[in-house]
Amino acid sequence: MGRGILDETAGVAPAPREYPARSAPSERSGVAKKRVDSAAGNDEAGSAEREAVGKGRPTPSRKQAQAANARPIVGSKDKSVLKEQRRQQATARERARLGMMEGDERYLGPRDRGPQRRFVRDYVDARWSVGEMLIPMMLVVLVMTFIPGIVQVISLIVIWAFVGLAVIDAVLLGMRLKRLLGQKFGEDRVQPGFRWYAAMRAFQFRPLRVPKPQVKRGQRPA
Repeated sequence: MGRGILDETAGVAPAPREYPARSAPSERSGVAKKRVDSAAGNDEAGSAEREAVGKGRPTPSRKQAQAANARPIVGSKDKSVLKEQRRQQATARERARLGMMEGDERYLGPRDRGPQRRFVRDYVDARWSVGEMLIPMMLVVLVMTFIPGIVQVISLIVIWAFVGLAVIDAVLLGMRLKRLLGQKFGEDRVQPGFRWYAAMRAFQFRPLRVPKPQVKRGQRPA
């Protein structure tokens, strides 16, 4: 009997499982679209409310904004105004040139600015340098080269000997300035490049030096 019951049970097919019904895709997309539209409407309403509260006036159009930001591209074309501008610019340039020639710190470049550079200039201008006579000597030698014979050879020897003396004088000048600058401003505070600066000024003819010499011959800086 038990075997018969088992046979009957085995012959019965299992009942199918029931699953909950799902909503159609169109219904879900419609609901999502309604939610997005509702959120966008709320954002627009909020932004409009904030704009009205913050500015208290309507937003200007693009044409109005461009007209408000319009600026003239060129300056005034009035001849009297242009003439006055040119006169002021010429006056400013002349003031800067005179200030640089007189050694005014406001108009000097970085190469000539500072108390150490002024000390070097005054020391070089207060002494006689061999290099400052180099240009006149070269002019004399240039004239002598047109004389044929032994004069040309002598002129070349003289000019090279003079150049050698000028170089030796510049080296000795740099050594003395190093000692004086160290004593006055401190060994560890000496501004670099003073040797080349002093040599270039020593090789220039005194009336052509820029800035102009502020001391006389023999008037050494303190």
